[in-house]
Amino acid sequence: MTAPRLPAGLAPWAAALSALTPELATALGPLLRRLDALIGEREPVADGPGEPDGVGGLGRSGRPDQLLPAEWLLAEEHPDEFLRRYVDRELLYLAPEFRTTKPRGRTVVMVDAGPSQAGAGRLVQLAALLVLHRRATARGGELLVGVLGDEPVHWFGGEPADLLPAWLAARRTAEPTPEDVEFAAATLDAADRAWLLTSPRLADRFPGRPRVLGSEPARWGPAGATHVTVRLERTEFQLPLPAPDIAVRALRGAEFRRTGPTAAPPTEASAAGPLGQWLPAFTTEAPFLLARGRHAGTLFAMDVRDVEQRHPGTGQSKLHRLNGQVIAAGRTGRRLITLNLHRGRVVRHVIGRPLAGPAELSVDPAGLGLDEGLAARLATRPLLPLLRAGDDLLAPVAGRWRRIAPDGVVTDDGPVGRGTERERGFDRFRELRLFDHTLPPVAVRARHLLHADRTAAWSEDGKVWTARNPRGDERRLSFREKAEVIGLVLDGLEPALITWSSKGGVVRAIRADGVRTLNRFSGGATAPAVHPTLPLIAVEFPSGWLVVGNANTGRTHDVIRSHE
Repeated sequence: MTAPRLPAGLAPWAAALSALTPELATALGPLLRRLDALIGEREPVADGPGEPDGVGGLGRSGRPDQLLPAEWLLAEEHPDEFLRRYVDRELLYLAPEFRTTKPRGRTVVMVDAGPSQAGAGRLVQLAALLVLHRRATARGGELLVGVLGDEPVHWFGGEPADLLPAWLAARRTAEPTPEDVEFAAATLDAADRAWLLTSPRLADRFPGRPRVLGSEPARWGPAGATHVTVRLERTEFQLPLPAPDIAVRALRGAEFRRTGPTAAPPTEASAAGPLGQWLPAFTTEAPFLLARGRHAGTLFAMDVRDVEQRHPGTGQSKLHRLNGQVIAAGRTGRRLITLNLHRGRVVRHVIGRPLAGPAELSVDPAGLGLDEGLAARLATRPLLPLLRAGDDLLAPVAGRWRRIAPDGVVTDDGPVGRGTERERGFDRFRELRLFDHTLPPVAVRARHLLHADRTAAWSEDGKVWTARNPRGDERRLSFREKAEVIGLVLDGLEPALITWSSKGGVVRAIRADGVRTLNRFSGGATAPAVHPTLPLIAVEFPSGWLVVGNANTGRTHDVIRSHE
């Protein structure tokens, strides 16, 4: 975003507002200027950065006289390319170095993502984060944001284009408590400037604490809140909110220049190293891929339906930040349901339409057979499936199926199937209770048995397999190499075994008419995830990229890398 596209009063904000559309930046203008004046008294920038001390490197921002000579040559020879790089902040500047003995510290913001801050409160938080980020950058420091209620607290930062989507995805169903604030504050350094963005209810619990900004709707119109009351310590006044239509788009992330995980083809330059394990999984028959993030409470969900009708990289994805460690998750209908280990309890979280019964559900981990050792092991494996059985929930934990009733009562629903408990995670292809069709006696007695989409395959030695498709036709499938069968897919009525070799990570599709090597899904960090009813496969590479595609054609549909 460039200054000429903004009102004159927001021209100095061009860099900070580059993560927003011009329409949202203009609509936030009155709120930004008033909050900047209010916050400026507590967040000065004059104490840094100190005395100039030469050049400290290269940067993406600066004054015109700090531009590299090569950039000026580009402006003369290719002015259009120069303007494009200026708009996209790709120009290189000499970054001045400063000498100072004053501790700069960090600006750390604890945000309330509870229900009381939905709507108007989130808009105030958005404007406050932009103000604080601009001031922290001007002082030569950094801005970090953490969500109240998370244990441990995950502090994320970066440029607004990366920070704001992560903040927007932080939605909590419960209101934070004073204990949550103290827990988050205890993780800070002594030199940090700590801010609290919350509702007046929680702000009143800290009457003597500096930098506590509370907000709540003050005036209403036919379409919703029009003004908000903002209070910082003893100062209080009303501020106007953006128009309802653009406010709703902003709260949905539609007015951000970049949101959530970015889909793009990997390149040698960008694949700079691992980001941690995604551990992708298809936990239900819904066309949704679930994966872990860097932190225990981060859950990545991606809609992979109708992928062959989409261009690569346009999958609908969402990054959810939840309380506690995500143990099991499943997509059913329009709901994403998770079981999280939080503060010594296993709590249910529903994203989407609420379930019947109590809104909150909490059970004792011991009733699920879950202890600290098992929780630690599950954190390094793909998510366990979470299925619905009427109004109950079913999850395979500690070798048993656990049934959770709407009132929180947990009952044992029998052992998991033979061969389903594997080091890399739960293998639903081998769980017979999830196959609702009749199996021939020879398949039931076989040492190895898989099923998928009304198709079953069995073998005695793990090399020579018999597969029966939904029409009852049988096919002979075999291979010689040392590989593990990780899935079963259908191409029309033709079954194919998906194998993975731990040595080299080679992935192949074994069919009756031959063997096909899936080169684009080979070489992954772990065994790929295969969908239980659709010919979909997802693999995580050591570079941190997650690739999703068709297990029959070998075609890649989506290539994603997290920016969390």
